[in-house]
Amino acid sequence: MKKASLYAGYLCAVLFCFCACSSPFSTEMVSPDGNLKVLFRNDGGKPVFTCLAGKDTLFINSRLGLVTDLADFSDSVNINSVRELQASYSWQPVWGKNKIVRDEHREYRFDFEKNGKKLGLVMRLYNDGFAFRYILPEGAKEVKILSEASTFNMSDDFTCWAANGERHNLGPVPASKILSVKGKGNHKKKGIHLPLVAKANANRYFAIHEAGIFDLAPFKLVSAGEKSFGLSSAPSKATGGTPTSWRTVLVGEKPGDLVESDLVMNLNPELKLTKTSWIKPGKVLWDWRVMDYQAPDGFVYAQNTASHKRFIDFASKNNVQHLIIDANWYGPEFAKESDPTSSEGAVNIEEVMAYAKAKNVGIILYLNDVGAKRFGLERVLKQFHDWGGVGVKYGFMKGKGQDKVEHTRKVIELCAKNELMVDFHDGPVPPSGDRRAFPNVMAREYCHAQADAKRSYYPETAVTAPFVNMIAGPLDMTNGWYGLNEAHSRQKVFQVLPGTVAAETAKTAVVFSGWTVLPDAPEEYEKKADIFEFIREQPVNFDGLRVLNGEIGEYITVARPAGDAWFLGSLTNRDSRSLDISLDFLENGKKYRATLYEDTPDSHYENNKESYKIREITVDNKTVLKAKMAPGGGHAVWIRPA
Repeated sequence: MKKASLYAGYLCAVLFCFCACSSPFSTEMVSPDGNLKVLFRNDGGKPVFTCLAGKDTLFINSRLGLVTDLADFSDSVNINSVRELQASYSWQPVWGKNKIVRDEHREYRFDFEKNGKKLGLVMRLYNDGFAFRYILPEGAKEVKILSEASTFNMSDDFTCWAANGERHNLGPVPASKILSVKGKGNHKKKGIHLPLVAKANANRYFAIHEAGIFDLAPFKLVSAGEKSFGLSSAPSKATGGTPTSWRTVLVGEKPGDLVESDLVMNLNPELKLTKTSWIKPGKVLWDWRVMDYQAPDGFVYAQNTASHKRFIDFASKNNVQHLIIDANWYGPEFAKESDPTSSEGAVNIEEVMAYAKAKNVGIILYLNDVGAKRFGLERVLKQFHDWGGVGVKYGFMKGKGQDKVEHTRKVIELCAKNELMVDFHDGPVPPSGDRRAFPNVMAREYCHAQADAKRSYYPETAVTAPFVNMIAGPLDMTNGWYGLNEAHSRQKVFQVLPGTVAAETAKTAVVFSGWTVLPDAPEEYEKKADIFEFIREQPVNFDGLRVLNGEIGEYITVARPAGDAWFLGSLTNRDSRSLDISLDFLENGKKYRATLYEDTPDSHYENNKESYKIREITVDNKTVLKAKMAPGGGHAVWIRPA
């Protein structure tokens, strides 16, 4: 990891010093480019802030502060110091959205004083957003956080969208109404899942999220007024000096700007691992949704060694790096006697591991709390490593609040100790950029993955989740279904799957993930080997992510560079659509071959799913492609030098 320059040091040591909580106090904080401003003041002992992006006021008179067992640091506080620091450097992640990440920000540090106790506040301003966190009072053996006074008081009733567990997203709906949306999960009782994305006007979008969740309970958004959101979390406790996570706001002119941002990653600690060569992103086959599928040669897939060898054979020939062996491989997943350290049963893990190693395919093993806690998490993970496993799919983690955060961190750290990557499923702690410190965290099922929770998602989810959930981090949406017509007849596919093959192909470029999990049978990919080419030719990790087109819930185009090649994916909602895609990002004066994987004129997400066409053309940086998509369809393009 290389840095151009680190903290320049204190620009101003102590700019302000006030002794009485009733004393007037205000300061203006500014982003490096001067476009984003946060005005902070002490309003009669109550700390508040207002945020402006250009000429747009996003938040006004929003509260700050924590209520702890030591003091209520949200009222009658004295602000007795302000310090300003500046950072500007670049760093290289092990893998991620972008090959190089730029971190340029201004940081402001305050102390809230009450009854002789001090709560720290750190505010950072980037060109594409701002964030703040609290530092628990220094020297205290233990501090209990009882509640939080922080609010995001929107200046207008902006249109909003939000994550919604394993369901379609909330929105579009005015901020004042989002908590009262019916039939969309349990948010009315427990608050809104993050991220929350808002459209202030045609040229201003912002998103509220949380970054750096390591020690304390994560928060949700709850009502704090007509168009104001408070932060609600389970009580937490920690030693004095512990920082909270970052309360984070991303800002952009287009919804795609929020997706491209690395702000959440930048707010996390630097790399904690000394060795990372074992961390391998890539494409992943998955046995779970394929069970009882009958291949053209009569073979019937099940969770057994013979089936897994067929997966491995296909993966080794088609540039697919891994295979997930899912629940029940070591016995019924929730049975106490099911032992994940044993290779006995329908799946001979040692035989499968040896076969996979010979074919250069990694094996990822399922695990949940039942097996981990009964047989010892550290012992289980060591056994996975000793067998030759490369990763863990961790499902159904129990617990909530701070306990779940701490258990998640323990799983990540023990996986790293045993050189295992990990993908969290089934209501995980939200992605928060922690993969910067621990890049063995490859993805989370922090979304509605197709066919999960016994439900199918429709095209509008495919063009909403990338603008909302994907802001949080890499997702496991299990994209790439090719046998769409009969998939629902399988044991583990419960509903008809809407979509087109062209759209399923495009999703593998649109959705950012460390593991692109392919849910279909190898034979379905072999039947459509010509369009599977787009997936097969993708690298294990792209060099960047650009959103070329997009409106939340309507359409999206994402371009992913890979060396001197590009992979483009476009999706639409239930409306047919034609998008102009400028290729002005290509090198000037150079010719390229472009293979287009497209819907046919009569393709449809419900009644003509598997119809597609492929054509090849020559393009350059002056070319504007016309991406024609059927209802619920998609469009994929592979570009490489001619």
